[in-house]
Amino acid sequence: MDTILDLVLEDRSRIQSVFFMIDERNIAPQLREPWVSLGSDGASMAPEGIFLEGSTHPRAYGNVARLLGKYVREDNVLTLAEAVRRLSGLPATNLGLDKPGGRGFLAEGMYADVVVFDPKTVADRATFDDAHQYSTGVRHVLVNGVPVLRDGEHTGAIPGRAVWGPGKVR
Repeated sequence: MDTILDLVLEDRSRIQSVFFMIDERNIAPQLREPWVSLGSDGASMAPEGIFLEGSTHPRAYGNVARLLGKYVREDNVLTLAEAVRRLSGLPATNLGLDKPGGRGFLAEGMYADVVVFDPKTVADRATFDDAHQYSTGVRHVLVNGVPVLRDGEHTGAIPGRAVWGPGKVR
């Protein structure tokens, strides 16, 4: 009998799973709690190549866009400003990344991680049946001040840095 490690080695990747544990009716009340910061545990994906050999959870492509499109624009659960805070400054503070030379805020001495999006059109498109779909409405992305997405197209730049623990960025 194969162990999970044998399967990972054979597939040369990692085993993914999708759990259906959250009831949609519970999300809005949870989002209204001021201490809830937001992020994703989804892997970086692309609708091409080896990524298409398996499926993924739709939020791997549309986590932030779903928050901004559905819960901010459509359902008015959060204001746009509060959603941006929950996606940037709050998690950076929780992880100790908000110090000078850190992340989460647009300020002198901080890394310039910036997303320019249209709040009227940002939306997730990925579904469980067709998960490999990019979200819409994001125009530009800068990571460490370097354009990664310009006019909706990837620039080829990969300036990201790994986070190794509270307040430690490499």
